[in-house]
Amino acid sequence: MLRLRCENGEEAMVRSPGREPEIVCGDYVRCEFDARHDELRIVALEPRAGALYRSNARGEAELVAANLSLLLIVIAPLPEPDFYLVDRYLAAAQCAGLRACVVLNKSELDIDASIAAELLIYSTLSLDSMRVSAQSLSGLEALRALLRDETAVLLGQSGVGKSSLLRALVPDSEAAVGALIRDDEGRHTTTASWLYALPGGGAIIDSPGVRDFAPAIDRLTAAALGFSDVAALSEHCRFGNCRHMREPDCAVRAALGGRLSERRYESYRRLLRLYERLGEARSSEPTRGPGGRRGAARRAPPRARR
Repeated sequence: MLRLRCENGEEAMVRSPGREPEIVCGDYVRCEFDARHDELRIVALEPRAGALYRSNARGEAELVAANLSLLLIVIAPLPEPDFYLVDRYLAAAQCAGLRACVVLNKSELDIDASIAAELLIYSTLSLDSMRVSAQSLSGLEALRALLRDETAVLLGQSGVGKSSLLRALVPDSEAAVGALIRDDEGRHTTTASWLYALPGGGAIIDSPGVRDFAPAIDRLTAAALGFSDVAALSEHCRFGNCRHMREPDCAVRAALGGRLSERRYESYRRLLRLYERLGEARSSEPTRGPGGRRGAARRAPPRARR
């Protein structure tokens, strides 16, 4: 069973249509009442827009959330930010045509100079970033203004305070708030994705904290994998199919330490190796036989959102 929010704001439990089509947080669906079983059933899935996908271990794309317009990538001074993870979210957003904003939570804590330097790099790439504090409520008005009329998803490592931030934005949300464990890695406090209506308009999806994220490989641009700085430099490479690894006359490697930071380049290299490894894993999978076709789902009111 899934929890569904109807257009009038009321919530109800609804029966999933089964394994296909897969329904994720943010989807719009159509339902009808099944009098025999006294329950609502999903009978149609509306076309999606602005979807976020990730890769599984076999290189296959898995849908994370649908009908998004904004990715909020939350970091904090504690636990130590993983900017390689941030870059992967940004790459996924870039290739999906979604806006993205890096949100530094817990700004009441001391901010290391290295964190400030990384945020400055994102600013030079015309990527949005801001500092907020769910504890002191600093910066929340600017964040509310950014979220107005958007459908956003909260992403980031466990323990960065996504649930605390959500409770500050949506006071009546049911998000649990956890603590940090001794090794400075966050405890998972969110185990499922939930969509909340924002008081000022728009919606926000709270997703489980992660230790890793791999963008769906078939949704990345092969030339630069969603790295806008690499893409801009690659136009001046000698070869059009340059991987920016060992090829001669590579404009990307020539820009290291100048227009391109060493860490961003290493982030690109790591994603490229993962991209190729997952591609090999998928190509080695046995070809699946054609399955039986399903009939078209009948459209019926009410239209609602999971």
